[in-house]
Amino acid sequence: MEKTAIILGASGLTGQHLLTALIADKSYDNIKLFSRKKTENTSSKVIEIVGNLLTLENFKEDFTADEVFVCIGTTAKKTPDKTMYKNIDFGIPAAAAKLAKENHIPTFIVVSAMGANAKSSVFYNKTKGEMEQAVLSEKIPYTYILRPSIIGGNRNENRPMEKIGMAIFKLLQPLMLGKFKKYRLIEAENIAKAMMHLANEKPEIQIIESDKIQELALLPATNK
Repeated sequence: MEKTAIILGASGLTGQHLLTALIADKSYDNIKLFSRKKTENTSSKVIEIVGNLLTLENFKEDFTADEVFVCIGTTAKKTPDKTMYKNIDFGIPAAAAKLAKENHIPTFIVVSAMGANAKSSVFYNKTKGEMEQAVLSEKIPYTYILRPSIIGGNRNENRPMEKIGMAIFKLLQPLMLGKFKKYRLIEAENIAKAMMHLANEKPEIQIIESDKIQELALLPATNK
């Protein structure tokens, strides 16, 4: 059966890998990208829907698919204003889950973050935790929340200090054993692979920590 997928955040690091994987997967006929500007992707599978994602409810008629993948998010550096930050990291995924429920989309997969906790005193963790609660409250049949650790990959941005930090963090990876495995850096490509696995296999687990994301990414694809 050919499927239709929706991606929010296809221009980001994880979203780019996910889009590439979906295009290559023969079980997907259409891939709808909701974004504020065109990606210029030339695949015949891709349908680009451009507009203000902060008013996602205005796209209800176009928001139809078999699966929704939410890779959207910002950073404190890019969005220092906390109100706008919350509108993006909480508001967009929550609105997407609401539309998915209303339009009877059975599968919803969203990238959150390690440490997400609605009761946290840390703004970032609290925002992610509240987003998770909002998504789960919609009770979409197949809901999956991924909580990656630090995300690795080639970003199209000049961040020399971040690159140095990543290099140091990678050197420490072998020391992260046992319960500390979930703190290891995880590549964006592997997050995308895990999202694909969840969409196809639909396990019972709903919240997937970083070490489990890595495990899922290494499993062979068995498209049903």
